[in-house]
Amino acid sequence: MIALGSAALAQQTRHQRALDNGFSFHRSEWMQGGCGPGLAPTVFLVEQPPHAVLAPHFHTHNQFQVVKQGAGTLGPHAVGPGSVHYAGAYTGYGPLVAGAGGLSYFTIRAAYETGAHFLPLARDQLKRGPKRHAQGPVHEPLSAEALAALPSVRRVQLIELQEDLEVFALQLPPGTPLELPAPRGAGQFQLLLAGALDTPQARLQAWESRYLSPGEATRDGAAGPGGLHLLVLQMPATAPEYAEPPPEGLV
Repeated sequence: MIALGSAALAQQTRHQRALDNGFSFHRSEWMQGGCGPGLAPTVFLVEQPPHAVLAPHFHTHNQFQVVKQGAGTLGPHAVGPGSVHYAGAYTGYGPLVAGAGGLSYFTIRAAYETGAHFLPLARDQLKRGPKRHAQGPVHEPLSAEALAALPSVRRVQLIELQEDLEVFALQLPPGTPLELPAPRGAGQFQLLLAGALDTPQARLQAWESRYLSPGEATRDGAAGPGGLHLLVLQMPATAPEYAEPPPEGLV
């Protein structure tokens, strides 16, 4: 399975939302893989107003968050452009606090999910199982001039390999073929920080993305004419303790 995330879709879907707890934000869909069970890759952008606070909460699926613009804090960590955070299923995190200029960030999941479970109110909905956090440093996109001047491929490790969880950045000179490890776990997301990625499906630009399920080939792309700065996010599989039971009547 291959899915693409596009800026055109985001422009069509941007809208304002307000949660029951009063938190208000803008949301846009960048990738929609469907609403069914199993693999349904999702990428959406949250635009959090200046000084707004999103209270601590958890989700029922593994997810990455990648900061696009602005600055703020996520729990005890300062975040800015290119920061990556991972929270496993049923793992509480937060609060997310936007700075004076606001904060926008992508939420990235391999499975469809709606809503957040806020703590401590939803504590009784937590399930027993592994709780997993990982936080990468601020990793700002390279400028067009810096990309074009790259003498060779550079790899920057942002979250160290932990079983099937890993995040790293690749900085590729113009036209360089893409060579990546095979997708593992619940698949691999590729998010462009700068430049362009030419794939058989389309040319992707900054902040657009691609999802590859396990078994898909990863050597089918190349940096565009201005170079490429790419985030590679390896999504872990759902822990067995959190796997949803099959529909009634099925074995």
